[in-house]
Amino acid sequence: MTPPAVLSDMDGTLIDSMAAARRAWAAWGRRRGIDGVAHQQANQGRPAREVIAMVVHDPGLVEEDTAFVRDAEIADVASVVAFPGAAAVLALPRAAVVTSCERPLALARLRAAGLAVPEVLVTADQIDRGKPAPDAYLLAAERLGVDPAECVVLEDAPAGVTAGRAAGMSVWAVTTTHDPADLGDADRVADALTELLPGLRAPHAPRAPAPRAA
Repeated sequence: MTPPAVLSDMDGTLIDSMAAARRAWAAWGRRRGIDGVAHQQANQGRPAREVIAMVVHDPGLVEEDTAFVRDAEIADVASVVAFPGAAAVLALPRAAVVTSCERPLALARLRAAGLAVPEVLVTADQIDRGKPAPDAYLLAAERLGVDPAECVVLEDAPAGVTAGRAAGMSVWAVTTTHDPADLGDADRVADALTELLPGLRAPHAPRAPAPRAA
């Protein structure tokens, strides 16, 4: 056995961007007359376009609002910082970032946090279905050239945990943004990345495939 390939979510897992996100979503909420922060937090882990489309039904306005939120978040990275252990995760031999951000925002936040941009970076604008669908994690495994069963997903949000499990991967979660009870479908739950690092460097038993329905 070899150490697993590690597919990590970004916001809330590698990077603390909560304050910047709240400011951007609050500004969007004022445009639409709703509590934008509460709406985003209730759907954390999903791509912004999908979150906005839950309450904005005109496709043109969805694109306009998605660009508004993205631009607001790109412009507001002063408080974006890496969590302890994030750089060590990205230094692992087979590490990728899988985020519900679009690529320009992902790059801005990684750089603001002082983290290296990994060779495999899967963003929301590269897939048709965002988390909780498994598409982004499956694409990352394909780009790394590894079987999904060899992968460990790092997540902080229920939508991401669901996505990783649906991809046939082991899922380890951190309680940076959600209570442990909300992450109950994960294989492991820890308070911080630093608690998970020893296991990420150790030999990994691949996840057994789910049994086929009769």
